[in-house]
Amino acid sequence: MQEISLSQSFALLGLAAELTRVVAEQGYTEPTPVQAQAIPVILAGRDVLACAQTGTGKTAGFTLPLLQRLSAASPTAAPPPRRVRALILTPTRELAAQIEESVRTYGQYLPLQSTLVYGGVNINPQIEALRRGVDILVATPGRLLDHLQQKTANLAHVEILVLDEADRMLDMGFIRDIRRIIALLPARRQNLLFSATFSNEIRQLADGLLHVPAMIEVARRNAESELVAQRIHPVDAWRKRELLTHLVSSGDWRQVLVFTRMKSGANRLAEQLCKEGIEATAIHGNKSQPARTRALAGFKAGTVRVLVATDIAARGLDIEELPHVVNFELPNVPEDYVHRIGRTGRAGSTGEAISLVSIEENPLLADIEKLLTRRIDRQIVPGFEPGRPPPHLLAAAQAVERGGRDGQRRGSGQGKAGAQRTQTSATPPVRPGASMPARASQAPLPTAPRAPQSARVGAALPVLFRSPTRRGS
Repeated sequence: MQEISLSQSFALLGLAAELTRVVAEQGYTEPTPVQAQAIPVILAGRDVLACAQTGTGKTAGFTLPLLQRLSAASPTAAPPPRRVRALILTPTRELAAQIEESVRTYGQYLPLQSTLVYGGVNINPQIEALRRGVDILVATPGRLLDHLQQKTANLAHVEILVLDEADRMLDMGFIRDIRRIIALLPARRQNLLFSATFSNEIRQLADGLLHVPAMIEVARRNAESELVAQRIHPVDAWRKRELLTHLVSSGDWRQVLVFTRMKSGANRLAEQLCKEGIEATAIHGNKSQPARTRALAGFKAGTVRVLVATDIAARGLDIEELPHVVNFELPNVPEDYVHRIGRTGRAGSTGEAISLVSIEENPLLADIEKLLTRRIDRQIVPGFEPGRPPPHLLAAAQAVERGGRDGQRRGSGQGKAGAQRTQTSATPPVRPGASMPARASQAPLPTAPRAPQSARVGAALPVLFRSPTRRGS
């Protein structure tokens, strides 16, 4: 492939005046590496297999040439009824909404119509939009299949297919849905596949989908951004929420994206932060689409300081100049760590990625550092040194130890009478005329020195304070 100078303007990539105008109005002057490589080959009509992380400008990299190819092939007079000519499939609702917004923004001076279909919202407005006719359809696989089954969408005239975040779609189990959708497309079409990684599964999908594709790779596989400062704060698991509150408050952080593993954990953490006076909300798959849209809008507007998200919900979030990402819990899959911290340090801006790591998560941290081939800096926050048991477990252990002392005192309080009763009950009756057995020696038994209280309490803790398994959720 011909090497393209990154210093050239968008116009030199072959884009039409309507597109270069809107790009300039958006404040962009030079293409990113993925745009500089992808735009010319897509304009030439070739299939593309591109490996690009989020935040590299890949959405504009396929949206701009797609718009130009469709507009160039459209007649200027008496256009026929609109039909879907370009299909863009994405794994999540948020990413689909952002891509469709980009299509409308970049295509504002072109005679093309787009619409968006995804689950979690009323299907009827989508049906009405499809009936009116669209040129570009942005969809998630599940909802698109709903439309296809109801015959409210027709893919018989698709000229360009885009699979964005293909690796995440495979991870989420969409491969069967994707194959069902592809089977309904015309055999002759242009295919564009974008993925953050080139796994074996992605290559197998590409082999059956793409025809002599142009290969584009603008980032090393699983490479974390050099603009992201990464740091580990070792801390006991029971103090993570307290430490997060301390970091947000003391640092006056105004915009923080926090990752948890589970949906329930995201809800619980957001509620706890709100009780601490920090505006927070959660975003995950169980939230309705309107609630997710409101949460993201509030976060972007600054009315919400902390957005707590799961991995799937955060995939594709496009938040400009996000300064802080916090891993409240490390992910079970090391590659997800790279995707998480990729939310910050984007488009030339610097960012900070902080992970709150308990001792139980050290194996997960080792897997992440193996993937990154480097050690992440550790910093203990004063006042949050790990190694102390939670207060409720310490109190329980002290209660166990006190109970043991009380029992010993009650036993010794029986005195001689108690000892005699014990001995009498243990001595068998003697028949008349039988000789008495010889008395056993009454020498006292040796006693061990009593351990200090701190040691006794510590001995009770292992029973009360068991560590969770390595990969528990």
